[in-house]
Amino acid sequence: MGIWRPLKRLSVILLRQSSSSDTVKSISSTTLFGHQANKETLIDTLGRNALFSQNSNSAKQVLLGTYNVLNFMTTTLAEARLEKTENGVSCEEKKLNVVFVLGGPGSGKGTQCTKIVEKYGFTHLSAGDLLRAEINSSSENGTMIQNVIKEGKIVPSEVTVNLVERAMRESGNHKFLIDGFPRNEENRTVFEQVTGIEPEFILFFDCPMKEMECRVLNRNQGRVDDNIETIRKRFKVFVESTLPVVDYYDSKVKVHKIDATGTKEDIFKEIKVLFEPYVQEKKKENDVRID
Repeated sequence: MGIWRPLKRLSVILLRQSSSSDTVKSISSTTLFGHQANKETLIDTLGRNALFSQNSNSAKQVLLGTYNVLNFMTTTLAEARLEKTENGVSCEEKKLNVVFVLGGPGSGKGTQCTKIVEKYGFTHLSAGDLLRAEINSSSENGTMIQNVIKEGKIVPSEVTVNLVERAMRESGNHKFLIDGFPRNEENRTVFEQVTGIEPEFILFFDCPMKEMECRVLNRNQGRVDDNIETIRKRFKVFVESTLPVVDYYDSKVKVHKIDATGTKEDIFKEIKVLFEPYVQEKKKENDVRID
């Protein structure tokens, strides 16, 4: 339920303690409402003057009103979740299927992800694309991301995970290819802690460094990180930070290596051998749920 259940519990506690005016005076609006996007609406609804009144009767009325509003929102959101279905199955009941797609810069991950999306109906989320979109938004967060990428470093895990999680939530799908993520062990840990999701498997594109370097320099996409100096920094980061993630999942027998040196068609043939039985198995599981 996001922030609403914690806020509802908070309002119950405050109602029990509302006889003490000191309690009310010590509570900031941010603590009470917890989320900037909803704070102003609730304050306007309940009455800005009454909220910060030192009069205990006014405080009781405000806290009672807060409880009623949060109770209404919690109930309404719960009902809305039950109504959100896909093929007769509640989206909340469907397990989110995540495949991590890893490989060095220029290994061909994005090209093959496009083919997988067209063939099997996955949603393709590129960590790099999400970060670049944030950069283009000209936000403070985007400026920070741009500076980190120019230095060939990895963006803080919390930033990337939040962007990925938001994109997953907004997609309406339950099958995801997450491309170029996790880039290090911290990424992996934060993702699993925040989302509670472990990947179905890892699709690892195995490609020699020289081949990847040539591909990146020739693709001419106008990206700020497509220059020889930054590319070599990215290779170094990939070897030192991302390969240990591959090793971790390999120890759990979740890594499927793809020879990424062939033609696009040959590489996708190899991918289909992996995905065909997997997709059929998941389809059967969903059919059972629907029945």
